[in-house]
Amino acid sequence: MKLLRYGPAGEEKPALLLPDHHVVDVSDHLRDYDGPFFADDGLTRLQELTSDPSRLPVVDMRHQRVGAPIGRPHQVLCIGLNYADHAAESGLELPQEPVLFNKAPNTVVGPYDDVLIPPHSTRTDWEVELAVVVGRRARYLPTVADATACVAGYAVSNDVSEREYQLERSGQWVKGKSCETFNPLGPWLVTPEEVPDVQALDMELDVNGASMQRGSTATMVFPVAHIVWYVSQFMVLEPGDLINTGTPPGVGLGMDPPRYLRPDDVMSLRIERLGAQRQRVRQGTA
Repeated sequence: MKLLRYGPAGEEKPALLLPDHHVVDVSDHLRDYDGPFFADDGLTRLQELTSDPSRLPVVDMRHQRVGAPIGRPHQVLCIGLNYADHAAESGLELPQEPVLFNKAPNTVVGPYDDVLIPPHSTRTDWEVELAVVVGRRARYLPTVADATACVAGYAVSNDVSEREYQLERSGQWVKGKSCETFNPLGPWLVTPEEVPDVQALDMELDVNGASMQRGSTATMVFPVAHIVWYVSQFMVLEPGDLINTGTPPGVGLGMDPPRYLRPDDVMSLRIERLGAQRQRVRQGTA
């Protein structure tokens, strides 16, 4: 299934993208795609609704905003340096364990929403990433194999980053990751049965039509199941939590000289089987 949410920011309604590409509204049957939905086996109830999609109202999406495919998550977790070729372009050694850090949950916005450069930023960067949404509570999972059942689905994420805040202002990376609009997500959440091999998905990101990132989840240092298992050893993962799993090479920081986002730039990104995003960059104000 492909889950999406549409409507004004803060007022999104849950919907489904059907195989025939029609979008149907399911808000008469459930409140939202959020933590309680996933915790209450909402995906099973949603599957039952699709047995007769003709009774669900079709949505004309031509004039609708597409929101993030999940409600605001309890937490956003990120894995750094998780692609061997990205670590190389950054001049950093491969980590022995996943590099784990947080990102503010209110960074999550829709896949076509504008990205705002912070007022004093000169080093805002792009990062196409595979996002994982947690489907059930995970704590101290015994084995990596146990992690697969805890995944609700996958989505495209743009882990926008301010490199000065992240790397030169001391402290944790969270400062460079948590500015408003710094996590476009979607356009939909794709459930695992539609992704035969999550470790074999092509990824790409362009800026103003010029190729920047090209990669594949096949080059991840730590695959998805390992990441979910690993994180569960240190904290409780709740249904609806979001994990960004790292980015392939081609970020602005790794260029010579570095190249960063400017107002009116347009980012276009996609991951195989998971859809595409597009954001215009605007200057944020105080």
